[in-house]
Order: sequence, then C-alpha cells, then structure tokens
Amino acid sequence: MDAHLLQAENAHPDELDEEFDTFPTSLLIDVVRMRCDRLRSVVGRVQTVVGDLATQGKRTLAILSWRDPRATAIFIILALIWVVFVSKLPSVPVNLFKILQSKSHMLL
Repeated sequence: MDAHLLQAENAHPDELDEEFDTFPTSLLIDVVRMRCDRLRSVVGRVQTVVGDLATQGKRTLAILSWRDPRATAIFIILALIWVVFVSKLPSVPVNLFKILQSKSHMLL
C-alpha cells in the first residue's frame, strides 16, 4: 500500500518508536509509564463520552416508556409535531430533558 495514503510520514517519532518496540520492552520505565498515562487519559475521555451517551439514551427510554401507552403515544405525536414545525428548539425543553432522571438509581 502507498505510504502517502496512510499518512505514515506524519507520524510522531514517539509513536513509531512505540510501534517498533520489542516485547518485553527495551525502553526505560519512565517512557513506558508516560505512554500508559497518555493511554489512561484518552480512555478516560472516551469513557466519559460513552457514559454521557448512555445517560441520554436512558433518559430517552424513560420518557418514551410511560405506564400509560396512550400518554406515550400522545407525547410522541406532540414531539414529532414540535420537531416538524419548529426549526430551533428553545432552551426550556432542552433543559427540561436534561434534568429528567436516567433510572440509574434502579440498578442497585
């Protein structure tokens, strides 16, 4: 494959050094610790974003699964009408949606 298509020439030297490192590593423990810390910070950010998405999904399911099926159907119809006729949502409905419970307390 062409290396120009892969953007391999734009790789940071530290990334290339990490790719071609032997197993077990021949690097200093400080370099390995720095790489692990960098990986931990990236994984922490990814975990935060996935957690936020899961919370929004739980809130959506909670608002769409009421005990009364007629109330759920009426809400869905009104929400669809709202989306069709309003181009920009005001901040009040968005704030209302954000303060809804996510049912995470039911996991215990």
